[in-house]
Amino acid sequence: MKIELNEIPIKELVENYVDAGENGVTGFNGKLNIRPAYQREFVYKDKQRDAVIETIRKNFPLNVMYWVKNENDKYEVLDGQQRTISICQYFVGDFSIEFEKDTPQYFRTLSKSEQEHILSYKLMVYFCEGTDKEKLDWFKIINIAGEKLYAQELRNAIYIGPWLSDAKKHFSRNGCVAYSIGKDYLTGSTIRQEYLETALDWISEGKIEDYMAKHQNDKNANELWLYFNSVIAWVKVVFPNYRKEMKGINWGHYYNIYKDDQFDTVSLENEVIRLMKNDDVTRKSGIYEYLLDKQEKHLNIRAFTDNMKREAYERQSGICPICKKKFGINEMEADHIDPWHSGGKTTVDNCQMLCKQDNRRKSGK
Repeated sequence: MKIELNEIPIKELVENYVDAGENGVTGFNGKLNIRPAYQREFVYKDKQRDAVIETIRKNFPLNVMYWVKNENDKYEVLDGQQRTISICQYFVGDFSIEFEKDTPQYFRTLSKSEQEHILSYKLMVYFCEGTDKEKLDWFKIINIAGEKLYAQELRNAIYIGPWLSDAKKHFSRNGCVAYSIGKDYLTGSTIRQEYLETALDWISEGKIEDYMAKHQNDKNANELWLYFNSVIAWVKVVFPNYRKEMKGINWGHYYNIYKDDQFDTVSLENEVIRLMKNDDVTRKSGIYEYLLDKQEKHLNIRAFTDNMKREAYERQSGICPICKKKFGINEMEADHIDPWHSGGKTTVDNCQMLCKQDNRRKSGK
């Protein structure tokens, strides 16, 4: 990969700066793509943004940036998007800064000499030329010391194309449609690509890269969008009474398995209520998973305490009630006499100590 260091005055960077939203952000007289497909949305907070301008104003060194040189002498920002947009936004008057207390200053309200001082500030920019794979590898390296990219942001760097552009319209903007219909069921941030990652994980059953490679050149992401809508609609039908515990569950996985099954939603709701009230269930969000696949591990059922185990052990005189042999307490495991799934409680009266072999044989039935 060819890398060359250049000095770019801010006046050249901001020339013909355009922020067209979903249609892109450009600068450097139209030659610089400031927000390529693999870049995240603008996420700097006000203090970070202001610090960029203050650094320039005081003529302190700003961290080096990286641009990729493409054909026809055009470039795209590889690293430094947040700083670049901060500079351009200040130049066009999107925000002001209090250089002195209670005296906010827009760029246009600065004196001519102060404006010229900022415009003549030289940014240190590496121009990089290479293959897509080389760009991605370099991108990973230079972001170690910066704000770390999320996994899906890195995937987006590889699978650029019309499919990705369309997918990001649905899943990757502030207030996007995926957020409006899925915010109660998904965790994470849209602009950090976590909604897109979740939808891809669901539809591909964890094989996100394979799915993106297969669909990279598709004209749109309609399949993914329709699938996502189907998952959310299915959840709302099966569990119509929303609770906060439904947020963050791997709903796509369960939709893929059970979407064609018939459920008695009234019975399911009654079970949800019963389990929510059950003190033995320590992971309430696991109730929904348990009701679908019947695996008690989702519930983190309250375990017998050491005192309960000791009382049961002494009551049995160390004798396993199944094989009738005597064991040390460390050779035995606690078990519900009346099974938990049949209403048995995690209490000392419902505790028995079985030898490990018999307990595991019973659990496997």
